Amino acid sequence: MPKGMQVLLLRHWTYVNHAVPEAYQNARSKFQGDSVAILEGGQLYNQHCTSCHGANGLGNGIAGKSFMPSPALLSYMIKQPISADEYLLWAIADGGVQFQTSMPAFKDKLARDEIWKVIAYMRAGFSKKKAK
Repeated sequence: MPKGMQVLLLRHWTYVNHAVPEAYQNARSKFQGDSVAILEGGQLYNQHCTSCHGANGLGNGIAGKSFMPSPALLSYMIKQPISADEYLLWAIADGGVQFQTSMPAFKDKLARDEIWKVIAYMRAGFSKKKAK
C-alpha cells in the first residue's frame, strides 16, 4: 500500500481500535438537518475548507493539490459508516498533524458549534440552497 494511503487510513485505524480522544467521545451534533446551521456551515466551509477540499468536498481545492497525502474526499467520506459525529468533530478540531497530514487543527479557530455547522453542511451534501 502506498505511503500516502497508509497515512490516510491511520486515523480510521486509530478510531476503530482506540476510539477518539476523551474530549470527543460520544459527541453528537445538535444541528443535523437545521437549514440555518447548514447555510452558516456552508459559509464556514467556503471560508476555511474549500481551498484544500474543494467546493464539493472532492479533495480538489487549489491549495490541496500540492499536499501528500491529498486532502480527504469529504463528499465520499461523509457517507461512510466511519463518519460518526465524534469522529468528524475530532478530525476537524484536532487536524491531522499527529497522522502526518496537512489538515490544520480548527479547535482554536472555530467554536465547537461552528465545527458542528460545517459537519451539518457536509452531511447535507454540500448544498448551496438558501435556508427557509
